[in-house]
Amino acid sequence: MLLEPMRSQLGVWRIERRPAATAWMRWASPLLALLLTAVIAAMLFAMLGKNPWQGLAVFFVEPLRNAYALSELALKATPLMLCALGLAIGFRANVWNIGAEGQFLLGAICAGWVALLDLASLGSVGLISLLLLAGMLGGMAWAGIVAWLRDRCNANEILVSLMLVYVAQLLLAWLVYGPMKDPAGFNFPQTPRFSAASVLPKLIEGTRLHIGFVVALLAALAAWLFMFRARAGHALQVAGLAPQAARYAGYSARRALWTSLLISGAAAGLAGAFEAAGPLRQLTPYVSAGYGFAAIIVAFVGRLHPLGIVLASLLLSMFFIGGELAQSRLGLPNALSGVFQGVLLFSLLACDALILYRLRRVV
Repeated sequence: MLLEPMRSQLGVWRIERRPAATAWMRWASPLLALLLTAVIAAMLFAMLGKNPWQGLAVFFVEPLRNAYALSELALKATPLMLCALGLAIGFRANVWNIGAEGQFLLGAICAGWVALLDLASLGSVGLISLLLLAGMLGGMAWAGIVAWLRDRCNANEILVSLMLVYVAQLLLAWLVYGPMKDPAGFNFPQTPRFSAASVLPKLIEGTRLHIGFVVALLAALAAWLFMFRARAGHALQVAGLAPQAARYAGYSARRALWTSLLISGAAAGLAGAFEAAGPLRQLTPYVSAGYGFAAIIVAFVGRLHPLGIVLASLLLSMFFIGGELAQSRLGLPNALSGVFQGVLLFSLLACDALILYRLRRVV
């Protein structure tokens, strides 16, 4: 396939299709996209009247400066990793769940509800286990709505899952402004603080990093085993990518739909439970910093592979921390973090074209 040649002072260049997709470019593409993002970020800092090197240092150096900064990096990466792992399983099955943000919020709501019950008799281990289970079930129930509507009504799962995010946001707002509002909270929209028995154990004293990070790493290992070593994972991917071949092999596309969405919902709900019972210790309208949406970028930057997702979640968590530091130190809006996430995604999409196409100098 040849496209219209591009003429420049350096000669005539043509975009042509590669004979075969290059495997090395598949993994080099995210690195090239990151480099392009850094270049565009430096340009944005210069346009805003800031020192580009100082701005880049806030995003790429400060989050790695010391042990406490690294613990915050891992803390931010935990919900991103969990949500992205669940999404990757669905995307590989050709099930496009865009509503991990809503499933995250339902997980936080259900975990918060359990944490506020008088269940001290269960002990800390029992109470934490119960609220984490409640978070997973909440996320699964929210994703189950998407699966049921797709299965029974052939509704588009992209639109349904996305619209349910706003329902979840409104439900959370109603709860913290109403039934679950702290009567001693000076009229702020928040629940009472969770009891000490329901707070997640710390991995490192003096930091906010909790056991959720270890669980997320174990979840990445479990996802790898499921995707590439389990028959069920293979069946799920085949059913999504080649439904006719899957039917011939006896695999069920319907089962792939339900399995991928329920796994994705459980992972996002668990992430929400970790966030509520970890660094926040209560529910507010701002439980999520947009982790569910950012996890979509994490999944694609990580190539829908568990190892890549672990690395991509650490990268995106640098963007979250960098946005907070840019606001406090450089006087820039925190929305800059979202801008860089978008730039990274579009850079990745552009660089992915080089997997199938190449620039060739004709003259």
